[in-house]
Amino acid sequence: MTATRYLYLARHAEATSDEIGLTTNGREQARLLGERLRDATAPIASVHHGPLPRAAETARIVAAALGVEPQQDPAAGDYVPYRPGPDEAPAHYRRFVDQLDDDADDQGAQLATQAVERFTGPADGDADRHELVVTHAFTVGWLLRHALDAPPWRWLTVNQGNAALTVIRYAPERAPSVLVHNDTRHLPGELRWTGFPPELRV
Repeated sequence: MTATRYLYLARHAEATSDEIGLTTNGREQARLLGERLRDATAPIASVHHGPLPRAAETARIVAAALGVEPQQDPAAGDYVPYRPGPDEAPAHYRRFVDQLDDDADDQGAQLATQAVERFTGPADGDADRHELVVTHAFTVGWLLRHALDAPPWRWLTVNQGNAALTVIRYAPERAPSVLVHNDTRHLPGELRWTGFPPELRV
């Protein structure tokens, strides 16, 4: 028996320049994200996060507001999920990926597969389940691409702001449905769009 899973994806809040934690603004972003999810219609049953400090600290702040214990999972980490071949993606995207470390490509592909296996699809049991994954821009892009059944390289075309929320619905016997993406309505104007290049702020 399976039920509907609601997967809430949040990019970590704004990090310090050395990425060892969150800025003051980042902690406020995380607090406001926690308040929004605490006041949601359905309770969040679990909070998963990647191992890096910026995701872990964001998850701790959000999970405290929700009254749940955060769980670390490498599949929610920061990695390159898929590196496109020369004939797969426009040159702009290939140049971007070429700047990234390719020593861990095999591990990134394995973690990307694990993320799909662990976080997507209908939930076991007969009760709807709401789960939060606090992760990174690449992983949100990968899971969103998967939900839309887009070509693997299209994770590169999706952008997320810090502490922005994406929600995907996985109902039994239905295709995944993206309910919201990059939603920052819980943040005041001055805390929105962080983590975006200036030209993408609209």
